[in-house]
Amino acid sequence: MTETQRSRALSPVETDPGVLVHPTADRRLATEHWLLSTLDGHSRDRARMEWQAGGVTLLPLGTLFSAVRLPLRLVLAVAGERSAPSADVDAFLSEALAGGPVICDPSGRRYYALVPASMPTTWHKTVDDWRTVDVDCLGRDTYLGVPSTDLDTLNARTWASYWAVPMASAAMLCAPLAIARLIAAGKHQLAQQADAEVGPA
Repeated sequence: MTETQRSRALSPVETDPGVLVHPTADRRLATEHWLLSTLDGHSRDRARMEWQAGGVTLLPLGTLFSAVRLPLRLVLAVAGERSAPSADVDAFLSEALAGGPVICDPSGRRYYALVPASMPTTWHKTVDDWRTVDVDCLGRDTYLGVPSTDLDTLNARTWASYWAVPMASAAMLCAPLAIARLIAAGKHQLAQQADAEVGPA
């Protein structure tokens, strides 16, 4: 980036009167505070230190948000990819889930879509069906490894957890119906792949 480009990137954004613009740093800070509000004061300090030291901290689910665990193979099947997490898969998830936040755990070969805290109870019958493809809805009495808000790209060297789709603003979560549609499409694609591998009888 040239000095001129850097200067333009850092210059204030001009908007129409009455339009509020929230810089990325402000949104990240607001998201961080919201995520940490699942903890008490002492635990928040510990979580911040863990983010600084290792990039990930454990946060309890079921109060402010829950998470739908999606196996990598299902996400890749519906995204039309065959290999591993990538920027293309991240972009697909962002579009499919209307910008709802998703964490990728590349080494665990899983994605975690953050959803309203009530989803594990209100969708419990549907969740039972999802378990046939290793999808689960995680809520109370479960902790999730949540990356620091600035880890938003795949590190091909460390394969550390990152935000495949960053939280656009505090408390913005994935819509359960969008998650259900994604899972249904993934199950369909996996079934087609299985049929193709078996071949004609």
